[in-house]
Amino acid sequence: MHLALYNFIGILLLPVMMLRLLLKGLKTPAYRQRIGERLGFIKSITGSVIWVHCVSMGEFRAAIVLIDALIKAYPNHKILVTSTTPTGSKAVSEQYQDKVLHTYFPFDISFIVKRYIKKVQPDLCLLLETEIWPNLIHTLHKNNTPTLLVNARLSERSLNKYQKFTNLTMHTLNKLSVIAAQNQNSAERFIKLGVDKDKVIIAGNIKFEQNPSTNKNHTKAIKSIIGKRKVVVFASTHKGEEEKIINAYLNRPLDALMLIIPRHPERFDEVYKLAKKHNIKAVKRSSNASSSGYDMLLGDSIGEMMSYFEVADVVFMGGSLVETGGHNMLEPAALSKPILFGPNVFNFTEISTDLLTQQGSIQVQNADALMQEITQLLEDDKKSNNLGKNANQYFKSQQGALSALIKQIKRHI
Repeated sequence: MHLALYNFIGILLLPVMMLRLLLKGLKTPAYRQRIGERLGFIKSITGSVIWVHCVSMGEFRAAIVLIDALIKAYPNHKILVTSTTPTGSKAVSEQYQDKVLHTYFPFDISFIVKRYIKKVQPDLCLLLETEIWPNLIHTLHKNNTPTLLVNARLSERSLNKYQKFTNLTMHTLNKLSVIAAQNQNSAERFIKLGVDKDKVIIAGNIKFEQNPSTNKNHTKAIKSIIGKRKVVVFASTHKGEEEKIINAYLNRPLDALMLIIPRHPERFDEVYKLAKKHNIKAVKRSSNASSSGYDMLLGDSIGEMMSYFEVADVVFMGGSLVETGGHNMLEPAALSKPILFGPNVFNFTEISTDLLTQQGSIQVQNADALMQEITQLLEDDKKSNNLGKNANQYFKSQQGALSALIKQIKRHI
């Protein structure tokens, strides 16, 4: 596929993308708000700008240490942070208030991207992880704007997908100034896609640089709900996954409070109703009611994940019992929590493998095995503590990516 064809398809799909936002807005009104930003209609930004794009809340949380470093290193620059989801947008606003600029990321269609970039005129653009946008990268390259793909990762599955469009992918990636890969495997996959070897470096993973501190007020509020009960956190779960977890729980009830936090806020009510359907006594975090007498607490809040991890005795990372590819295991590792995950962790292949090798986690093949392992950990404090300790040691041993990225940024700005 060539860029012209990619653009043509994008223009044809634009009405569909708009309709999708409006339909999502029926459940989550924020999706139908500020649509103009996604079409490139923003106010002109004056002065020097560094643009950081984080697609969603997960990527934004990982990028906080990088954004903080940019604010400190470049006090005369404005930092623009873009996202595509309302949860990401809310997280940016809550974290930084007016310390950074924020808009939604524009649709990657040529005339929209050109309009947006003309308003921003960035000195540098940083794209996080796997944010490969052909029109954006092409336009920035044409404008001689350094563009870095940082904390870059490429799974085997993504490699196979991109290889179907080798011509477009190769030409797009080679217009980047640098690809700072998380690890050797990702670096090799980018090169396999046809990227110039000189553009690819291994900088490490900034997710290891996270500050594990939590909001004390949030943690205190959650503890008041939980009381003195043991807690098993099921974090960032997806559709189909909660059903498996609840069914397994009914076969093997836990001597602990089950705390489920769906990945997407628009599914909070869906999961609550699912629990009720299975006669699980459930209470919502938003109710602030005591969990005494309840089997399940629904984590229907935004920005409290680290506090949920802090109160946990055991953590299961979701997206791994279904074909999502798993979610970031490093946040509970930073807090020395015993971690479990399912068979599908292709988004975190290296990290999950390392954690297993370092005896800092347990992998299960299904929900029944998950409940069995959780029961053992709740009964064996020594095993649980050792898992958490090993996970934390691995987390600390991998730090150093932030300084490597800042060096690369300084070379291009």
